[in-house]
Parts: sequence; structure tokens; C-alpha cells
Amino acid sequence: MKRIPWNVAAIAAFCLNLLLAPGAVRAQANAFAPANAAAAWGDAEDRADQAYDRGVRALDQKQWDKAIQSFDEVVRLKGSRSDGALYWKAYAQNKQGARNEAQQTLETLRKDYPETRWLDDAKALDLEIRQASGKPISPEAEPDEDLKLMALNSLQNSDPERAVPILEKILQSSQSRKMKERALFVLAQSESPQAREVLVKVARGNANPDLQLKALNYLGLFGGKDSRQLLGDIYASSNDPNAKRAILHSYMVAGDKAQLLAAARNEKSPDLRKDAIHELGVLDASDELWDLYQKESDPGLKESILHGLFVGGNADKMIEVARNDKDPKMRLAAIHWLGVMDDRKTADVLVSIYESSKDPLIRNQVIQGLFVQDNAKALVALARKETDVGMKKAIVNKLSVMDSKEARDYLLEILNK
Repeated sequence: MKRIPWNVAAIAAFCLNLLLAPGAVRAQANAFAPANAAAAWGDAEDRADQAYDRGVRALDQKQWDKAIQSFDEVVRLKGSRSDGALYWKAYAQNKQGARNEAQQTLETLRKDYPETRWLDDAKALDLEIRQASGKPISPEAEPDEDLKLMALNSLQNSDPERAVPILEKILQSSQSRKMKERALFVLAQSESPQAREVLVKVARGNANPDLQLKALNYLGLFGGKDSRQLLGDIYASSNDPNAKRAILHSYMVAGDKAQLLAAARNEKSPDLRKDAIHELGVLDASDELWDLYQKESDPGLKESILHGLFVGGNADKMIEVARNDKDPKMRLAAIHWLGVMDDRKTADVLVSIYESSKDPLIRNQVIQGLFVQDNAKALVALARKETDVGMKKAIVNKLSVMDSKEARDYLLEILNK
């Protein structure tokens, strides 16, 4: 939203002062913000995940220094992927030719995470470093991975019995992350029983966590009913929230509403239940979400369901909650999402809710929603009818920062009175 000219802003400020009466209660235009909007930003785990993602992107671009810096940040923040960060830091150090530093990093990995599933990868990398000791190394010297994988893909189609062992060997080697993921991709596309067996082993966790997540994604992307059954078995037996989250996403990719609904109902972890609800929203599973909403008692999860309905674009159910729900907090949340929907139908509903409600929190949330929709016309209409000085001030406060002819005309109208 563009700023309005300074002179109009000055007029707006003057108008606000005219509206103030001694002892008037200050309106709180942003009195409510749904719990969903608050949480994760700034959280150390979130920052660690973002740093990890930056690191792997730097690896793909062969920016070894940037990768090392990002993975150091993950370790410093003590993220849940710190073991993986240590492995990829050692990998980048080796690519730079810093073999001693790479081996020290691998030793830290073994010492700090003796049970990690990155140990096999670490052993393969350590062996490569030892074999290269005493030999000149260039950080830029890379085998032509694209040509190698093109040949493997061709071999997979013509002679899968020969290709699968080679692909499996790549997965167990110290090859780059990109090379391993591409090898896994070739296996996932194959109809060979041997390739399927290797993919399933990786999906069950017989590889590092990054590869497992890729395998789970590929099962949802390329698999059929059998793959979804396998994903269900892995989900039921896993204690890894990252793996479970990947499976929920795979259900969404596969369009499997039934499995997502089961997770949304039965999962013990509230965070994973919220993930399942979100994926249902992406699938526009409005009936399933509405059924969940009516049976759910936890306010946080009910707000997540409302967000899912928003993701699916279901204004009708949101309107029903905004008008009729007995819990004021749920009504506020629904009004918030109606404002974000930016739809003419929802704007009319918001105005109607404002006019029928005496609750200042509800009315302030409506004002915020109309402001988000950039609906100066509706705000001016409400301001003209409003007799409560505090509420009128809240409306004019929003109009004063809107780049709208209706807003400017109304502010000048107040000034000329």
C-alpha cells in the first residue's frame, strides 16, 4: 500500500485529534491476531532449518565457503539437523582441499552424535579423504555427474539388473548430495522390483535422513496404492517428526484425503495434527475439515482448521463461524481470515458483522479486515454511521494511511465540518 502525500497525512492527524474526547478509550485496531500467525518466526529451530537450506543450496552451487558458514550456524543454534550439517560441512571442506579440517569435523560428528544415521556417509567420506591424502586436489575438479546419470538412466531402462547395484553404491558413497538424490530419482521412476526394494529401504530409514525424506516424497509422487500403504506403515512405526511430516506431504501429493484425515484425528503430536490439517486445506477437503472442526475441542487446533478452510478458499464455512460460533476467539479468527480472502462477498459479510455486533474486539477485527482488503469505501460508510468516538477514531486511523480517493475525500470532509 503506497503512502499518501504528507499534507493529506497531516490533515488526517488533525482529524483524529478533533475526534478525541477527554477520557475516550483508545481503540485497538489490531486487538486480535490468531495464534497461528504468532508462533514460529525467530524460533531457533526455524532459523536452523533456514540455515541448513541455505547451506545445501550453496553446495549445489559449489560455493563451499557459504555452505560452511551456513552449516556452522545450524550447529551453533543446536538445530535438530546439526548432525547432517556437520557432515555437509566436512564435505565442503574436503572440496576446498582442507582435508585435515574435514576429518576434524567428521570426528566431531562421530563424537557428538554417535547414533546418527549420517555415520555411514561419514565413513565413506573419511575413506575418500584418506585415499586422496598426498595427492593434489582441486576444489573445482568434479566428475561430470550429469553424463554419468544419463548413462545410468539409460542402463536402468535397458538392463536394470546391472544399473540398480551401481545406483545403490552411489547412495552409499561419498558422492555429492545432488548426485545421490538424482540416483534416488532414477530408482523411484523405475518399474524394476530391485529398484523398488532399494527405494523402500531408503524410505524406511536405511540411509541418511535427507535421503529418507526424498524417498518418502518420491513414494507419494510416483507410487500408487501400494506406496501409500507403505507410507502408512512407516508413519505408524516412526518417531521422527520430519519423516512423518514428509509422509503427510506425500499424502497430499497423492490426493489421499483419508490418510490425512486419520492423521488429523489420531496423531498425538499437535504440531503434526496441524500439518495434516494444512495439507487437507491444500486439497480443498472442506467437508473433512468442517467435520473435524465441529468435533474438536482444542482452540489451537480449531484455529488451524480455520486456516485450512482459508487455504482451501472456503468462505461459506468461515462466514458461518464468524456469525454463529459460540467461542468469541473463533469468531475473531474467522473474521481475520475473511479479511485476508479479499472477496466482495466477504466484505459485505464483514460490514454486516460490524453493524450487528457491540463487541469492540469483533468490530476492531472487522476494521482490520476491511483495511487489509483496501476497502476504503466500506470503511468510510462505517465511519459515517459510527457514533462511538473510539471506534470512529479506529476507522479514521486506518483511512489516514490508505492511498484512496474515498479516504482522502472523507478526511477533508471531517476537516471542513
